[in-house]
Amino acid sequence: MLDYIVVGLGLAGISFCEVLEKEGKSFVVITDESQQASQVAGGLYNPVILKRFTMAWKAKQQLLDAKPFYQSLENKLGVKLDYELPVLRKFASIEEQNLWFEAADRPDLDYFLSTKLLPNSNPVIDAPHGFGQVKYTGRIDTAALVRSYKSYLKRTDSLLEESLDFDELSISSEQVAYKSLTAKNIVFASGYGLKQNPYFGYLPLNGTKGELLVIHAPDYKEEKVIKSSVFTIPMENDKYLVGATYKWKDKTNEPTEAAKNELLEKLQTFLTCDFEVVGHVAGIRPTVTDRRPLVGRHPEHENLYVLNGFGSRGVLIGPYASKQLFDYIENESELDPEMNIQRFTKKHFPN
Repeated sequence: MLDYIVVGLGLAGISFCEVLEKEGKSFVVITDESQQASQVAGGLYNPVILKRFTMAWKAKQQLLDAKPFYQSLENKLGVKLDYELPVLRKFASIEEQNLWFEAADRPDLDYFLSTKLLPNSNPVIDAPHGFGQVKYTGRIDTAALVRSYKSYLKRTDSLLEESLDFDELSISSEQVAYKSLTAKNIVFASGYGLKQNPYFGYLPLNGTKGELLVIHAPDYKEEKVIKSSVFTIPMENDKYLVGATYKWKDKTNEPTEAAKNELLEKLQTFLTCDFEVVGHVAGIRPTVTDRRPLVGRHPEHENLYVLNGFGSRGVLIGPYASKQLFDYIENESELDPEMNIQRFTKKHFPN
């Protein structure tokens, strides 16, 4: 009997598998290609919400957990994942500069926000008011991570590539069985696919579609992440990621012309050089009504668990939430109440 079946192989599933492996637990992952959010993510790890100059939820602790986590994965998989890149926030006005410096005096934010105003030195960026710099930021190559981790699981015979058929899943107080697999526990880390889950479909997972462009801009010559109305993230060979959109109604993984035009219009408000669009991808982020993850045990089944709802911050939240869930299951530790799904239990399971 396995210790765990893990459903899903995005940032949540990979993070939890890593905890299981480090703790010597046996597992098999079941995954299909239905959810694309982790593969098409920008992958930024940035602890600051740059629209409002506020700290993201528990971001400092998550960053401390994430850095060694991805370093370990790089060593294990033999692939470069972590690209340390400063994030520059373009100021639209003197007033925004002043708000930045006020924010930089706050506890926690003072660790991440530089108080040095950076003038624009890039001739193809229109930024007369300069930039503020966020420190200790960067990008995880999430597509390379998913691809490499899937290959690793294949080599260790720990991967079942198919869509989970819930009719084949049987649950008792002693075990979970799926076709020829039996396990003590099953963890659903299936992103927006959770909406089709008959056990956890009650949870308020909204799903927000995000689209990214890849542009080729040889004259841009920018080595930092630039955040304005959109962000640009440098890649190799004069290519840059440009994103991202947030759409709540469309739940498909298909790129749209409307989103492409929206991104291009915003990009051209500050980028003045010529460029060519060479890529366009889309995915559904697993977002939650209260903007907190969905982690915990099913109200009626002791061996069913969920690890989900990371939104656009899965790179940072994944390692943090996965370790908490493991300790909750194996060591009976308390889950952070802000992400524990018990906050939704009374509404849907009143008895």
